[in-house]
Amino acid sequence: MSTSPFITPFASLPETLPIFPLPGAVVLPGAELPLNIFEPRYLNMINDALGGHRMIGMIQPDPAAGSESEVFRTGCAGRITQYRETADCRIEMVLTGVCRFDLVEELSTTRGYRMIVPDWSRFSEDYADRGGLLEGRHAQLMETLRGYFEAKGFETDMEMLQRLSVMRLVDSLTMALPFDIGEKQMLLETVTAEDRCDKFIGLIEGDFDIPDSATRH
Repeated sequence: MSTSPFITPFASLPETLPIFPLPGAVVLPGAELPLNIFEPRYLNMINDALGGHRMIGMIQPDPAAGSESEVFRTGCAGRITQYRETADCRIEMVLTGVCRFDLVEELSTTRGYRMIVPDWSRFSEDYADRGGLLEGRHAQLMETLRGYFEAKGFETDMEMLQRLSVMRLVDSLTMALPFDIGEKQMLLETVTAEDRCDKFIGLIEGDFDIPDSATRH
């Protein structure tokens, strides 16, 4: 992640964090997630976050846990970077991913939304500069994506994707492509960029017949 005067340094990440459990919605460091907030408890959450560190933890409910309130143990915190109030009492906002976390414990609250104690320690790499990381795999990734989009019939601006770095491609498409909850969670929990890239390519290769030219080198 490139340095920014707006991003909290890793050593100063908050000791408590509000969470927004939402199935199928993940954010990854440096990527942007648009959100439409309308429930009163989450309006409270956004207003409170804006008065402090501006960070919210996106985390998925765990469908295998047997309870609607149970969530996975790993999520990613994002910072509110765009914000707009609407005439019909909604908040339209963009959350930009900062750092992933493991859930240590949940705290009691009086504002309706959920608050946790996060452990950031496994994910210090989220603060690394990844702009040129894995660029040797850019051509392979683009060719595999072309085959995937053609097989799925997705209309995509390949020229725009071509301009993105490998990790920006992987992280943005992890959020945008129709992976299931478990697949998104697997990618979210993969600590290193190299392993996440491998798993991402494995998922999209496994979802269509790969042409010979797009096989792994």
